[in-house]
Amino acid sequence: MLKRDMLKRNVVGFIGAFLLSFTALAEEVKLAANHPDVYVVQKGDTLWAISGKFLEKPWLWPKIWHANPDIANPHWIYPGDTIRLDYVNGEPRLTVSRGDAGNTMKMSPDCPAGKLCPSVRMEALEPPIPAIPLDVIDPFLSGTRIVEPGVLESAPYVLMGVQKHVVVGAGDSVNARGEFDPKVPIYGIFRKGDVYTDDETGEVLGVQAIDVGSAKVQTAEGDVAKLSILRSTREVTISDRLLPNEERRIDAIFYPKSPEQDINGKIIDVEGGVNQVGPMSVVLVDKGERDNIEVGHVLAIYQKGEAVRDPITGERVELINERAGLLMIFNVFEKTSFGLVLQADRPLTVGELVRKP
Repeated sequence: MLKRDMLKRNVVGFIGAFLLSFTALAEEVKLAANHPDVYVVQKGDTLWAISGKFLEKPWLWPKIWHANPDIANPHWIYPGDTIRLDYVNGEPRLTVSRGDAGNTMKMSPDCPAGKLCPSVRMEALEPPIPAIPLDVIDPFLSGTRIVEPGVLESAPYVLMGVQKHVVVGAGDSVNARGEFDPKVPIYGIFRKGDVYTDDETGEVLGVQAIDVGSAKVQTAEGDVAKLSILRSTREVTISDRLLPNEERRIDAIFYPKSPEQDINGKIIDVEGGVNQVGPMSVVLVDKGERDNIEVGHVLAIYQKGEAVRDPITGERVELINERAGLLMIFNVFEKTSFGLVLQADRPLTVGELVRKP
């Protein structure tokens, strides 16, 4: 099971051009039942949650979004902004008016026509709301990853702390041995976790590399190096492995969308060492880059139909799979992907199916 032993940070990231990234989706836009006509954005809101108040399919928000040309960065939404549902030629439209947090004021001196003059633009310090809760997925953007078999075994490893300590943490230094790339100053520290295989074919889908921390190379002589530990999510111990750092910005921009191709996968793990899946759970699915899975893909979660005995014939019959939630992919590997469960209307477990919504 995926394990995480780190504090979640209160992180807010830019949503970038999310609202303008959809232009030709064929999916029909339907308003959500009991949708509001007006909504004031609150601190802590996410774009996904707000769009879900208005639409049955939140990822189709940009299809009814009307950008106000009088507002700087109209595709960003701030706490205090007011979102209104209007109709143009019978079609729904969502518009935004800025609150205090999102106000942008431009102060410019009188300038003769045809000349360039200095100007000052003051923008609010309040950041725009993120598309999804980035503090939940941050550890899986900057830490835990899925690697191919043999990658950890061939990577450099921790020998011991510089003062012969066998357990160290952030602020300490360690000696390590292996082949270090002089062009890589920072390495992630990992510990081998679960090995994931395809239940039907037996193919190894990947090996869990559990995030332990990161370290900076101080000196290296031959195949031995001294590194200072920059951060640690748990105690660093002998034999922990070192991989080139691949941290992504935690204010990553996501573009939720439906996959173009059919997807037939399943959830194979859930973080936290538990088997139950619910809203805001980080899960691992058995589809990745080779299956054309992309960051931002929204997938429907289906609860697998139970196998029951037909009381008339005595045969075993599988009931119909029931749609039970939605997840969004936020980190993709070759054969697997991490996803965040955004909706779940019933308790779910590892093994549930994922499909194109």
